Amino acid sequence: MNRFASSSRHGLLLAASVLLVTLGACSSTSVKSDKPMPLLAINTTLQVDKVWSSGVGGEPKFRLALSASHAADTVYLAGPSGVVEALVAQSGKVRWKTNLKLRLSAGPGVGEGLVAVGGPEGDVIVLDASTGKERWRARVGSEILAAPAIGGDAVVVRTVDGKLHALEARDGKPRWMVDQQLPRLTLRGNAPPQIVGSTVIAGFDNGRLMAITLAGGSTLWDVAVGQSHGSSELQRLIDIDSSTAVDGDDLFTVSYQGRVARIARETGQLLWSHDLSSYRGLVLGSDALFVATTEGQIVKLDRSTGAELWKQDLLLRRQLSAPTLLGDYLLVADYKGVVHWLNASDGRFVARSSAGYRVSMPPVAAGDLALVTNDKGVVSAFRVRGTPPSRSKTTPSVVPAPTAQPADSAKSGS
Repeated sequence: MNRFASSSRHGLLLAASVLLVTLGACSSTSVKSDKPMPLLAINTTLQVDKVWSSGVGGEPKFRLALSASHAADTVYLAGPSGVVEALVAQSGKVRWKTNLKLRLSAGPGVGEGLVAVGGPEGDVIVLDASTGKERWRARVGSEILAAPAIGGDAVVVRTVDGKLHALEARDGKPRWMVDQQLPRLTLRGNAPPQIVGSTVIAGFDNGRLMAITLAGGSTLWDVAVGQSHGSSELQRLIDIDSSTAVDGDDLFTVSYQGRVARIARETGQLLWSHDLSSYRGLVLGSDALFVATTEGQIVKLDRSTGAELWKQDLLLRRQLSAPTLLGDYLLVADYKGVVHWLNASDGRFVARSSAGYRVSMPPVAAGDLALVTNDKGVVSAFRVRGTPPSRSKTTPSVVPAPTAQPADSAKSGS
């Protein structure tokens, strides 16, 4: 279950207290202690190999926004104690290792030959991506719980107090700052900002998605994705806490206790929406998108219309990560560190792997590898083998997972 935070220290304590007495409320408006769905045996038709694993340490009792990132043939890792590493993607061999001697809570973000990480006190540190040498440090004044974005000549950082900061990539000097008003109670976590050409796309805890000019911080548009309902602060949570998928002229985003939506990148026009709750996020394919819901369902939606194509509900209440795509396969991890592999076309389970411990951050596709970071900071690199495993008479029988169920069509947006 996601932990809660708010815009003040008092709010954080309140949120933690609320969490203790409402166990199970993150997946339902009624208070009940539903157990995670037990795993059924599956018919394994896909061979998945763990190629390597590596880690820089983690704090499993306090979830942070630290996950593997990659660029070209290199994987970048960051740990809460301040260690940042660059690894060869295919082998896991260390290219360089830097100890910043500073607590970290988010990143790394990678781009333009730079690596950026953030800390719980608002520190932003930028390194040279090829050598690990520190370029500069800056401070933005509040905890960072989303990987910084790097693009053009700027580093963009989202902080838990509802602010979005742009810093000069060459030296870390402030360029601009914009903010959104925070609700009194929010989920712990923030949506990573995205830099798309000359525009920054950012989601906020009040359920709004904004487009801002990278050069000057001017607002191009501001649209409500989540709309609060209910009488309690828990029922009115509508955070956007996951990455917005960007493809051409389209943006796809989802909010907690809200909806998933397709939005025109240039104008902010809502093209369609579908009622659905997620704080983990979605992944975009060529003709569809896949969402891991708050309840633990995996839903496939038609990209053009938002119509539901199938829904897999055999992982309910297993606190899923966001999904990712690796070729024709969809993978998602859960609170036990089990990595579930599904056929993207019909939602059938085809394999299982293990990341060793609970997974909160989204798996990352890096070429032919899937990188899964568990909450202890260990990254496992998986690769799909081309030939399915052979069957013999001595192979134990298994129970095939039921076919994912088709579902209703989407609600049109204006």
